[in-house]
Amino acid sequence: MNRRRTPRSASAEDLLNTLQDLTARARREVELHQARVELAQALQREMLPAALPTLPGLQSAARYAPARHGLDIGGDWYDGFPLADGALGFAIGDVQGHDVEAAAFMGQVRIAMRAIAGTASDPGEILGRTNDLLVSVDSGLFATCTFLRLDPTTWELHSARAGHVASVWATTGGRSGVTEDPGGMPLGIEPGEGYPVTRRTLDCDGAIVLLTDGVVEGPSLLIEEGLERVRQLAAARAGAKAAQLADEVLGATEMTGHEDDAAVLVLRHAAARRGAR
Repeated sequence: MNRRRTPRSASAEDLLNTLQDLTARARREVELHQARVELAQALQREMLPAALPTLPGLQSAARYAPARHGLDIGGDWYDGFPLADGALGFAIGDVQGHDVEAAAFMGQVRIAMRAIAGTASDPGEILGRTNDLLVSVDSGLFATCTFLRLDPTTWELHSARAGHVASVWATTGGRSGVTEDPGGMPLGIEPGEGYPVTRRTLDCDGAIVLLTDGVVEGPSLLIEEGLERVRQLAAARAGAKAAQLADEVLGATEMTGHEDDAAVLVLRHAAARRGAR
């Protein structure tokens, strides 16, 4: 009568070899992931502007924070530059995804927007033309954005929004709020999208805070609650320097309870000069 042999149990050497193979594979995956994170971080650093424009009566400051553990980076950005008509343009945005591809797409958005702003000054037109260009690229990614145009003579602010989170404003006189400006779809989804422009005059000393959703939204915080916290902070610190307010707003990301990256752009402005033309 034939008896079936029982399988040979794995020896200690076999188990050790298997463990070494698994360890080496895990190390390679970690190194690959770390390389992608470092590349995204380098792209992010190089693509964000080293300085923002200022003028008498206007301070500007921005802050960016990567994900807390380096897992998500590359999606958020800010920018500021002169426009074709001599006004100043400021933008903040958030690209879908947080990896090397998102960082590269963020660079495309910034470059496209700057190029278009060389021949256009209306925020709605700049967003519309940027959107059409990104749709034609067909990258499969999209971006939200808020774009501001500040006239340095009249202190009039024109703003347009492409699916982006609302902004916060506060005056040194005690007024504050969250903007409810109309907007259009995120950039890069549908061609021919329109972006309405909201116009207001900065007739009081105060601050405008633009941000990405990583500052105000997460598992531990609803976006409405996060915006309210930033509004309260801006109201209490409306007279502070732009850099100080930007630091404090960025610190509010600790309340969100997640690991998303975050960007903040603060404009600390004086009141419009009477009689300006």
